[in-house]
Amino acid sequence: MSRACQLRARFCAPPPELARYFTTFYLAEITVPDDDTVVDFLHPEWGNLRFADRPAFTATSAEGESIRNCAFALTGPSSHALRFEVPSCRIWGVGLLPLGWAKFVGVPAGTLANAVSDGAARSDFAAFAPLAQGLFGAEPDEEAELARITGYFRARLAQAPADDRRVVTLHKALVDPEVGTVADLVARTGASQRTIERLCHAAFGFSPKLLLRRQRFVRSLAHFMLDPSLHWIGALDGHYHDQAQFVREFREFMGMAPGDYARLDHPVMDAFVAARARAMGAAMQTLDGPSGAALTRDA
Repeated sequence: MSRACQLRARFCAPPPELARYFTTFYLAEITVPDDDTVVDFLHPEWGNLRFADRPAFTATSAEGESIRNCAFALTGPSSHALRFEVPSCRIWGVGLLPLGWAKFVGVPAGTLANAVSDGAARSDFAAFAPLAQGLFGAEPDEEAELARITGYFRARLAQAPADDRRVVTLHKALVDPEVGTVADLVARTGASQRTIERLCHAAFGFSPKLLLRRQRFVRSLAHFMLDPSLHWIGALDGHYHDQAQFVREFREFMGMAPGDYARLDHPVMDAFVAARARAMGAAMQTLDGPSGAALTRDA
């Protein structure tokens, strides 16, 4: 198991008619020395579909669910870190915004919260089999692969259910750093707390309170990863009462203490977070608003 790897990341903004459904379509080319594998931890995120050009994904969730050597990895919206291991491979990721999950997945997000699955083994994800099986050709061709992804979702727009604009309104409020409580969400969205609870479970995967806690945690983690010289105290989101509260939440979301995480190597995620911030302005997908990404760039 290697700690070293090289990563090239490309982030592609979906075409305008798909922009409200996806954070980005992104390509990660990972090279690990000597046919070894590399280990890292995914941060809490929205749902993702990841397709590899070989059986590559091995992962274990905080709940103990695992996949091994699969080529189509499905992760639901998460509030816990996910340990993963990959060899040298090419991976296309489809980052689903909450509205995109509601539009294209058709399974309540809460039923797959913190889940990791082999997408090819799930009957409720059989609709994605043509994309998983036909994405990669005999030789790498980024433009052709990207065209297959965009073509797949364009072709399904008319079949998909109508947008629920309340999901967009709620998403805007959740990613606003000024919104820190469920009462703020109720005031900002104009919906009842019961409606917000229901929408959050269906499209976002978690309760409103947990989603707000996850947002302030991810904002803090992103600040630290982009500038470790801040140290944890300098990276804290303004909604934290003190560092002790942050430490408790770090343990909950990442499964370890902040100092333990800082001492680990993050060979994939350090590079990916920095590249995403350069290309898109937001280091992590949970910080994207409901309009998704705006840029297409190599990083």
